[in-house]
Amino acid sequence: MKRLSNISLREFRDFLTSQGLHLLRTKGGHEAWFKDGLTRPVIVQTHEDPVPEDVVCANLRTLNISKSEFLKSFE
Repeated sequence: MKRLSNISLREFRDFLTSQGLHLLRTKGGHEAWFKDGLTRPVIVQTHEDPVPEDVVCANLRTLNISKSEFLKSFE
């Protein structure tokens, strides 16, 4: 079973793409992902793999997606 603490960078990028987001820019060790309707971009640290759980949770709040919905996408 997938857990929030072991989401790889590749898996998280694939999830963002599946939600209709596109890579807006890369600056330093961070990527900014965006789609119409979001009030702020989703920021992902590219130098951390797996993605830290707090970063995943913060980005899920930005996307208005629950943790259980997110984890179902990996089943």
